[in-house]
Amino acid sequence: MNIILLGAPGAGKGTQAAKIAEKYSLLHISTGDIFRANIKGGTEIGKLAKSYIDAGKLVPDEVTCEIVKGRLTEINDGFMLDGFPRNLFQAQELDKFAKIDLCLNLDVDDRLLLDRICGRRMCVCGASYHVSSLGGKTACEKCGKELYQREDDNPQTVGARLETYNKQTSPLISYYGKQNKLATVDCGTMSPDEVFGCVVKVLDKFIK
Repeated sequence: MNIILLGAPGAGKGTQAAKIAEKYSLLHISTGDIFRANIKGGTEIGKLAKSYIDAGKLVPDEVTCEIVKGRLTEINDGFMLDGFPRNLFQAQELDKFAKIDLCLNLDVDDRLLLDRICGRRMCVCGASYHVSSLGGKTACEKCGKELYQREDDNPQTVGARLETYNKQTSPLISYYGKQNKLATVDCGTMSPDEVFGCVVKVLDKFIK
């Protein structure tokens, strides 16, 4: 089974990806990880990608597609793509070198995402909290260090990120919907475990 995982920033995609990969023995492929591996390994495509990144430019779709294509040629079993495709062009190119069985879309209302991300507080130890659960506390419950808010976790930046994501994703939803390969899970205010329960129902039904 080869699937694509869609989800806006703050939708909990990382949490669900880890659970899905473990339960269904799928290789979780993050485009960010692929980029970093190629850049660190000094591959030709990695050097090309790095030249754009160092110049503060977006890596062209063609380069991104080549990097993903190279990674997928190394895989024999099922995989889950995370962060790719990001737009219609990438989706159409992906169909040329890989068979996609399902696109799983984790849908959360933008207002909930805005509150979730802007209310997020981080710790250097890796722990993450939401202000609603801290009760006014400012220290990490795990290590005691002071919590902080990421500079880009503000309404203006998050709103812009969500707007960009929605513009890119809408065509993908239509694209895979027309192929009868789209499944949307309305995450709403559910807990991560509740969301995963819904995901499992979708994937189990799909597998059967």
